[in-house]
Amino acid sequence: MIQSRTHNCGELRLADVGKQVTVVGWYENLRKVSKNLGFLILRDFYGTTQIVVETEEMMEQLDGVNKESTLSISGTVRERSSKNMELPTGEIEVVPETLEILGKCIYNALPFEINQSREADENTRLKYRYLDLRNPEVKSKIVLRSRIVAELRQRMNELGFMEITTPILTCSSPEGARDYLVPARNHPGKFYALPQAPQQFKQILMASGFDRYFQIAPCFRDEDARADRSPGEFYQLDMEMAFASQEDVFAVVEEVLPPVFENYGVYKTASKAPFVRIPYLEAMDKYGSDKPDLRIDLVLTDATDVLADCGFGPFEGQTVKAIVVDGFTATRKVIDAICAEVEVTTANKAFWFKLDENGELVGGISKFLQDRKEAVIETLGLKPGDFVGLTAGKKLAAQKTAGVLRKLLGAASEKHMKKDCYEFCWIVDFPMYEIGEESGEVEFCHNPFSMPQGGMDALRNEEPLSILAYQYDLVCNGVELSSGAVRNHNPEIMIKAFELAGLGEEDVKAKFPAMYNAFCYGAPPHAGIAPGVDRMIMLICGEESIREIIPFPMNKNAMDVMMGAPAAVETRQLEDVHISLKLPEKKEENESLSV
Repeated sequence: MIQSRTHNCGELRLADVGKQVTVVGWYENLRKVSKNLGFLILRDFYGTTQIVVETEEMMEQLDGVNKESTLSISGTVRERSSKNMELPTGEIEVVPETLEILGKCIYNALPFEINQSREADENTRLKYRYLDLRNPEVKSKIVLRSRIVAELRQRMNELGFMEITTPILTCSSPEGARDYLVPARNHPGKFYALPQAPQQFKQILMASGFDRYFQIAPCFRDEDARADRSPGEFYQLDMEMAFASQEDVFAVVEEVLPPVFENYGVYKTASKAPFVRIPYLEAMDKYGSDKPDLRIDLVLTDATDVLADCGFGPFEGQTVKAIVVDGFTATRKVIDAICAEVEVTTANKAFWFKLDENGELVGGISKFLQDRKEAVIETLGLKPGDFVGLTAGKKLAAQKTAGVLRKLLGAASEKHMKKDCYEFCWIVDFPMYEIGEESGEVEFCHNPFSMPQGGMDALRNEEPLSILAYQYDLVCNGVELSSGAVRNHNPEIMIKAFELAGLGEEDVKAKFPAMYNAFCYGAPPHAGIAPGVDRMIMLICGEESIREIIPFPMNKNAMDVMMGAPAAVETRQLEDVHISLKLPEKKEENESLSV
């Protein structure tokens, strides 16, 4: 069996006319003209080549071959009489002398047409991912991912960072999400955990004397899927720097990321250093989000004083946020659709009114505002033609709802959204602590290993909820790419920080023994960040779903429908790791298999 090739299917040009060649690839399509003439398209990783079959014998040989079989074809290159200048190989064709079937496709029908695989439902695409990836459009995203990762590595190396891999099997750690647990066969009743992030290891590396670390780090979190989050596993451009400040981290990120986005992105412009910096509280008050899309120039205005007592029930005793949009020409149908989407997304309602060209308040809730018309116009700075979107609730709820409304209004108004660029920003000065929604107790707001601003003095003398952390998020086009922080390298400050979150000294020593002990031997101040590789590539490719840029993604239910994972295992395997199962009541089959 001959599998060697002289050229790939995207390589041959006019300069190759007359050459004897061998090409291999997948049988994409055959257009039969007669019993002794047909035009075969052969496809491989690199492109397509037209094969002109001119003998009855070879046409008969192809009659029994299904599309997507793999073929080896040897023959002569000649110039095409009818050229296709849209294809790189569109000026030539190959006249075959021999044809060999390398791998048969045994099925007469495919689950979807290869070049139209993105039109199939996601469950089918994921089940037959090996066919989906043959689609050049789908494949191109994976190829681009490889190139981007290679460039990220190159840029980090050029900046003096050393790539170091950290363990996959480690201990369970309370880092905000559920762990994936791995039973330890030789240690009955004990478990490893897959790392949610290399957080502790990279901090220990800093305490070990390494100066600049990075890796394209696999992370594992048992959490639900979203459009911008893949369940199960994902990858980070993980980095840490010794004797470093927040400014040092910002400088590295601002040097590494914008050129990558500009070189490979669907948009060819990206923010230049320094990125805009927005304190967390300002971001929530001004944009209603800690990941604002700065391509949208709309901002929130506090309308509580002028509207809370207007007689409209939902505003009574609540914080009221307004978004003024000039030049907004959307129809009532579009406005209603926006309000409905806000309610679906936030479980809170959005409201609206307009100031018409005659200077009258009209539409929406305008009837409740007539007695204070001038005050409303003055407070909100309204001009004839302005549209006003409104939200209400407790302060944080009103802000978050307004943040969703702002995003939707921006998308519906070309005047207020600059779409063809990547707008980066830093969200800084996060609160160190917050009140947990479920516990009602003081909890860490972000990374528990962050250094509090003010150090030990702040922890001892300030109210926990007023303490800020050297914590920062990187945001691009309304997508959070990463959290990072200046780390807490002082064991005494660490103990006190955890104490305010309800954990004592012994708890810290028990949960983080290696890192705590390492810091007791003299640790450098250090800082880091870990931008999500998958999210970055999703933005660069202009995709709405993160699953489009992952070679073998799980579905929304964290199931690999191609491999059949997760799957039951044999009783013997469970016995080897000293595990017995206590299963919940069986769900309906259709529910458990839904995508």
